Amino acid sequence: MTIHIGAKPGEIAETVLMPGDPYRAKWAAETFLDDVRRVNDVRGMLGFTGTWRGNRVTIQGSGMGMPSLSIYANELIRDYGAKTLIRIGSCGAMQEKVQIRDIILAMTATTLSTPSRGIFREVNFAPCADWSLLRAAVAATEARGAPLHVGGIYSSDVFYDERPDLNEQMTRHGILGVEMEAAELYILAARHGVRALAVLTVSDHLLTHEALSAEDREQSFGDMVEIALEAAFD
Repeated sequence: MTIHIGAKPGEIAETVLMPGDPYRAKWAAETFLDDVRRVNDVRGMLGFTGTWRGNRVTIQGSGMGMPSLSIYANELIRDYGAKTLIRIGSCGAMQEKVQIRDIILAMTATTLSTPSRGIFREVNFAPCADWSLLRAAVAATEARGAPLHVGGIYSSDVFYDERPDLNEQMTRHGILGVEMEAAELYILAARHGVRALAVLTVSDHLLTHEALSAEDREQSFGDMVEIALEAAFD
């Protein structure tokens, strides 16, 4: 048991999927895992452990933003021995070629700031995904025939952004989409020698202003969860 996770020793699997929304964690666990049991409800940040094709999996909410994710990822890795952490979440598209419902696999994550910024001081560390997970996720997505984009994303530290000039530069430099957690996850994975990947579903578009309805989000997010599971156990 840690400050933010109430699971007992042995209740967290080595493979952890991390949606931001704790209720999405509940939905994903009940939909895709067998023998599911809740292992965390501290502060309402739900976590569940079950099995997928005989493999133990934990799905733990991370909250919104890099500071919140950093808390849960640190405790999962340092206190519970998590070895593979995959963020499953939504993002906003930043390129015309990227469409609503498409899957983005984040090869790299650009950011202005993360909770780890103070460690690097003047160094601009380049957070990137684990290659084995990325390769497996590409294969899993292609096998499903889902529209796929692989490349750089932007992890913003604000939701209500008032820097249109910055968004323009991200688009100009080929950034596929924007979300709020992956960069810190990749940094923590590098620091602790574990695997990490962000599998993202495009839920809205910064250029066209399209957005998925709640019903469409659930259907589209199902593909993302299965891709993450297949990549983790490739």
